[in-house]
Formats: sequence, C-alpha cells, structure tokens
Amino acid sequence: MPDVREQLFGAARRVLLRDGADALTSRAVTTEAGVAKGILHRHFPDFGTFLASLVLTRLDLLDARSTELRAAAGTGTVEDNLAGALIAVLDVDALALVSLILSRRELLARLRLTTPTGIPLLAETTKMLATYLTAERGLGRIALDTDVERLALILVGATQLLYADGEGAAQDAGEIRKLVSTAIASVVGEPKLESSRGSAR
Repeated sequence: MPDVREQLFGAARRVLLRDGADALTSRAVTTEAGVAKGILHRHFPDFGTFLASLVLTRLDLLDARSTELRAAAGTGTVEDNLAGALIAVLDVDALALVSLILSRRELLARLRLTTPTGIPLLAETTKMLATYLTAERGLGRIALDTDVERLALILVGATQLLYADGEGAAQDAGEIRKLVSTAIASVVGEPKLESSRGSAR
C-alpha cells in the first residue's frame, strides 16, 4: 500500500487547486483519496495538524531548493538561477497553500513555530532569494550597493501577483523570466569598479 500520509497530502493538494481553500475539509480529503474518513485521524490527531503537516512538507522541499540555489552562486547566470528557483518554489501548489494559510488563522498560528514573522512559504522564499543574492553580491555579479532583501521581496511579491487569479493554470516560464530580467536589470553585470577602469583605458 502506498504511503498513506503522502496519499492524503496529494488528495488535499488536488482539492485545494480544484475547489479552493474553503472546500478543504477532512471529508473532502479522504473522499478524494478514496479512503475511509477514519484513516486521516489514524495518522494525525486532528485536521489542523494535518494541514500544518501539509505546509511543513512543502517547507522541507523549499529547504532543499534553498541549498541548491546557494550552491549555484557564481555559476550560470543570475537571471537563470533566480527564474529557475521561482518557477520551482512558487508554483501553483505553493501559492494555493499560501491562500489556505491566509484563510485560516488557526493554521497560521500553528506555523508561527517555524515562521515567526511573515507569511509561511513566502517568508522562507524571500529569505532563500536574499541569501543567494547576498552570495552573488559578494562575488561581484550584482552591484555592491544592491539591497538584496528588498530585491528578494520584489521578486516574490511580483511572482505571487502574476498568479493571483486563482485559476491554477500552469506557470508561464517566459513570464517569470521577463519579470526577473526587469527586476534585476539595474543591478546585474560587471562591478562598477571594473567598468570605470575599462573606461579609463
């Protein structure tokens, strides 16, 4: 028998994407998963714990992606690295979870243990991008005076707004890349010091 917890998580994600946060109930999840209602409560003490675990599972994936992105500093292009991270991390599943969190105060309260401030998933994504941008700034691939925290906030907020219609459509990678290209246009490239030396010659 496949892992029941993952089966339930998969069912919850499908209900959330198809029917929205208001439709996500324990009965809707077990019906979608094709299991008896009691199965969920064998693995989770209550539905609130189930929802928190659903989000925490996504945060674990984000942690892994954050490590990969930090390791990519200095390789490829800044634009490609940022766009790839945003496409992978802020997909429609993640944004649906954000909507769920914002619609249920008790869920947000549970998640304050892992995300003391900000909106869970969005706050961690912003930190991930800021950490990566800090590394690139140290390598001279973006301007030394770049406010990396503000730039990370802009990238995350703009991506969220790009897919805020709630339709659950697949992301357009081209739109994400254009967004990133526009946001970083003024800071990416050769260090200003090197440019000035080149001009002096």
